[in-house]
Amino acid sequence: MNEFRYLPMTDEDKKEMYEAIGIESSDTLFEDIPKEIRFEREFEIPEPVSEFELKKEMSELAKKNANTNDYTSFLGAGVYDHYIPSVVDHVISRSEFYTAYTPYQPEISQGELQAIFEFQTMICELTNMEVANSSLYDGGTALGEAVNMSYGQTKRKKVLVSETVHPEYQEVIQTYARGFNLDVVIIPSVDGQTDIASLKKELDEETASFVVQYPNFYGQLEPMKEIGELVKEDKKRMFIASSNPLSLGTLTPPGDFGADIVVGDTQVFGIPAQFGGPHCGYFATTKKLMRKVPGRLVGETVDENGIRGYVLTLQAREQHIRRDKATSNICSNQALYALASSVAMSAFGKEGIQDIAKRNMYHAHYLKNILVEQYGMNVLYSDRFFNEIVVDIKQPIEEINTKLLDAGIIGGYDLEKVSSDLKGHMLIAVTEKRTKSEIDKLAKELGDHYAN
Repeated sequence: MNEFRYLPMTDEDKKEMYEAIGIESSDTLFEDIPKEIRFEREFEIPEPVSEFELKKEMSELAKKNANTNDYTSFLGAGVYDHYIPSVVDHVISRSEFYTAYTPYQPEISQGELQAIFEFQTMICELTNMEVANSSLYDGGTALGEAVNMSYGQTKRKKVLVSETVHPEYQEVIQTYARGFNLDVVIIPSVDGQTDIASLKKELDEETASFVVQYPNFYGQLEPMKEIGELVKEDKKRMFIASSNPLSLGTLTPPGDFGADIVVGDTQVFGIPAQFGGPHCGYFATTKKLMRKVPGRLVGETVDENGIRGYVLTLQAREQHIRRDKATSNICSNQALYALASSVAMSAFGKEGIQDIAKRNMYHAHYLKNILVEQYGMNVLYSDRFFNEIVVDIKQPIEEINTKLLDAGIIGGYDLEKVSSDLKGHMLIAVTEKRTKSEIDKLAKELGDHYAN
């Protein structure tokens, strides 16, 4: 009996194919390739092993990773350790969802279409925007699409981006902007927030949009009302906000500040950290801009008998309309993870999301108070933050994180990777999953290293 589960091709299969095309071996297929450039030796790779041996080896390798089941994580910077209700995996593992692709045929895709419709609805409620699409790949690509859309709408090529936007999101914006030769201007920050004076200087008649993150990369809450009023002094300019949707359970939504486009990542709802991806981006805007939205929109309708149903209402992409009229070449969405986020949000409910958001904020403030009052450490910037703080450890963060790992803790993000001015500074995320004892333990570990 063969020890492998899958048999893609037997020797008998090969022989039948050779006979069918009139050759004796596969070597004949490569006769036109000069011998001097052929690969004439064995690959330097291990010999094949049985499935059992391979699974054992892979399991041993996996055990070397620090995971959030065995370690307490305070790492954020865009990917967070949040509670995921068990119902999420039960739903998304069902075959009708797990194996589904784009719901092109509404008559056999009502379940997936309704799930996407609910996702759009909940995103609109959180952001206080009128329209949301069926999802994009992640928060970064959603922001890149928003910037390009602002150019497509205004025909202006100058885009202002706050320095407090996630550094990796800034890189995505630069990449997206290159195709349209957009002029991306970074607005500097002061004390962890957008420098309003610099923003005023750069806003002009050539500006397509201004991009701000709320809460920003350092956890700080930007003065959204003031920023919105400044940007919208020219009604043609667009105000773009990148927002953590969980934070909107307690913060005033960007739509209330006049945002034209709100984007973000729903990893905070039902999607594991899993070493950085995949994620699910959301894209919300106004009805006025509905036909410029990248991706697709699912709408509610009725059939010939008046029974409610769901369909793909709008697809303004190059596969479906004239290429020169397309708003984006994004050809897919993250339906499975949009479903995961929808299930998580439904399981929490409105009050649950509010409660979780508040717990994030309270826990982060509790950590700050301990570090400052009990250990005399310097926590930067204002008290207007969500669930992340910047702490001046005054020591190499890589070394501190190694010591924390030995104590069973995944430490925060090393901000020296962002700026040399922040050498020795750590960005720490505190979610609803962190208990008082875990926070106290982190504070003591940091305090002990800080004192030494």
